[in-house]
Amino acid sequence: MLSKRCAVVGGVILAVCLATPLSPAAADQASQSASPAPPTMIDALERDLGLSEAQVVTRLANEERAMSVEANLTTALGASFGGAWLNADASKLMVATTDAAASATIQAQGAQPVVVPRSMAQLNGVMAQLDQAPRRAQARAALWFVDVTTNTVSIQASTVEAAEALASAAGVDRSAVTVAATAEQPTTFINIIGGAAYYIGGSRCSVGFPVTRGSTPGFTTAGHCGRAGASTTQPTGTFQGSSFPGNDYAWVAAPGNTATPYVRGSGGANVTVRGSTQASVGSSICRSGSTTGWRCGTIQQHNATVRYAQGTVTGLTRTSACAQPGDSGGSFISGSQAQGMTSGGSGNCSIGGTTYHQPVNEALSVYGLTLRVG
Repeated sequence: MLSKRCAVVGGVILAVCLATPLSPAAADQASQSASPAPPTMIDALERDLGLSEAQVVTRLANEERAMSVEANLTTALGASFGGAWLNADASKLMVATTDAAASATIQAQGAQPVVVPRSMAQLNGVMAQLDQAPRRAQARAALWFVDVTTNTVSIQASTVEAAEALASAAGVDRSAVTVAATAEQPTTFINIIGGAAYYIGGSRCSVGFPVTRGSTPGFTTAGHCGRAGASTTQPTGTFQGSSFPGNDYAWVAAPGNTATPYVRGSGGANVTVRGSTQASVGSSICRSGSTTGWRCGTIQQHNATVRYAQGTVTGLTRTSACAQPGDSGGSFISGSQAQGMTSGGSGNCSIGGTTYHQPVNEALSVYGLTLRVG
């Protein structure tokens, strides 16, 4: 039986919920059912997360199991679902619910229940209010996102006062919002230089995921890399659709080329894409881009809104994987599951940074694309 010790005061979780760690037997079973990770991914996770090979293998197995459990419980809990996240070493999946009676359902899936005052739908409603706030108020904030670990929406700006101003302008329930000062100043990762990947005139971006639309091959990428009608080289193609700001996704049709089920991993080795199930908060994630190559980190939040100089982009996922100019549009993958395309971020791969990606499933749905999988 899993133990539970939680306290929620004023909508804020004050104590850590304790769960029994994943047993060795459960870990072994998860490892056997998990898709084998390529050695290059294991090496990169060892490097960037400071783990041993055994810890990486166990973590990836736990994360793959958590993806399935979270998907099942999202459906089973319905309106009471309040989000899910993994703990620091990915040994425990916490699942929030507004209905204490649903705890048994969560425990039956091997997860730890956390009773919270707000559902995911309510948190997303707060996000929608912030996304629709006056642009003048948004312009002073750096980003805002659903933080499932605290059951609130976090607003971050250069000053606490600027974050408070956005909350006031949006008219949100103040108890559902936290504010903080941040040094983050997200920028897009376009770099006007020559290099690898693909080009749009004199600019360079990175391929997201190979796709097809009917019999036409192509790839997803970031919307800020090009507008509909823009031409690309290496591979040669044309932007068929692009959304930025608001969203940050696009797709390029590249007839005459071959769409493969691969992402370029560490050292140029191919990593096979097997699907696009969204990974849980706390999961490890790796990013492939034409400037900094293969870099890894963890998922910090889903449903983040970022204020770029060009405008606001909603529905992004925030990660600790670093990136630099030219990496825009590149692939984010967790295990074997495609996650999204690099949008922008702060910092760099010398000092570390925060990077945001546009979830790939939205682009697939909007444009009627089929992800190439192995």
